[in-house]
Amino acid sequence: MVETPLITTRDLSRSFDSIRAVDQLNFDVHPGEIFGILGHNGAGKTTTIRLLNGLLKPSGGSARVLGVSPAEQGPILRSNTGVLTETSSLDERLTGRENLSIFADLFAVPVEKVETRIHQSLKTFGLMNRADDFVREYSKGMKQRLALARTLLHEPRLLFLDEPTAGLDPVSARDVQDLIKTMSQQGRTIVLCTHNLEEAQKLCHRVAVLRQGKIIALGSPRDLARKIYRKSQVQIDVSREDQDAVLKFLRRKDYRAEVDENPELIVIQDIDRAEIPDLIENLSAEKFSLYQVILAQPTLEDIYFALHNLEESRS
Repeated sequence: MVETPLITTRDLSRSFDSIRAVDQLNFDVHPGEIFGILGHNGAGKTTTIRLLNGLLKPSGGSARVLGVSPAEQGPILRSNTGVLTETSSLDERLTGRENLSIFADLFAVPVEKVETRIHQSLKTFGLMNRADDFVREYSKGMKQRLALARTLLHEPRLLFLDEPTAGLDPVSARDVQDLIKTMSQQGRTIVLCTHNLEEAQKLCHRVAVLRQGKIIALGSPRDLARKIYRKSQVQIDVSREDQDAVLKFLRRKDYRAEVDENPELIVIQDIDRAEIPDLIENLSAEKFSLYQVILAQPTLEDIYFALHNLEESRS
């Protein structure tokens, strides 16, 4: 049984005077998915999030989020979504506990559940021992964890996270990424806006790449790689004594093969994936000592810039 998407957009658009900030977006986001929205500054990411939360009305097209129209039922929708902006919007004059208490009131958390929810949030995000310290004394990583805790107080089904690890040290960033994975595994659906392509590759099931308000690619990183890169790169680790012989053998077979000096692997460019099993079989038949054969997968960063270069060449 196919689950109903939590978010559906059809030709969703928004203009500011003569500027088309969001241009006919079409995508669905499914329950439990981490869905990435990627793009340069000004690509339309933040405008999209505002449209999906009913903070802006579309100039054209439509969206359904959690079964309602954001443009028509924004307040109802926002009571069931959590939004983390790039700036945490915490009151640094108050303690962590006091900040959560204020937001519990704003989100109409039932009075009898407030204390339990705050306690659980502080525990989940590792802030119990600093709960009664002023937020101005928190590190940036702690503030970000508190902001995430605040976002979850009313137990939303759907989260919008805008640059959740921006400016964090590597340890804090990893902690936040682990929390995002855990929330997804627990059934929450997450829309992630980020410039951090490595982070998106680690976390996202699918991504939409925006350029000048338009979606130029939509899919999983692996699917996008297969569409863009018709050929693969293979790295072969052989004994140093066999390197010259392996190179000669590969070149006789018309492979583009070179030695990568660091870490001394033989690299074959532009090979079809279907050829790889025969390649390994042929090398083994020649009695070469193969330590490993690595199919080099393009990163999401490779894919992202390839997409933008392709769009530029079409302009």
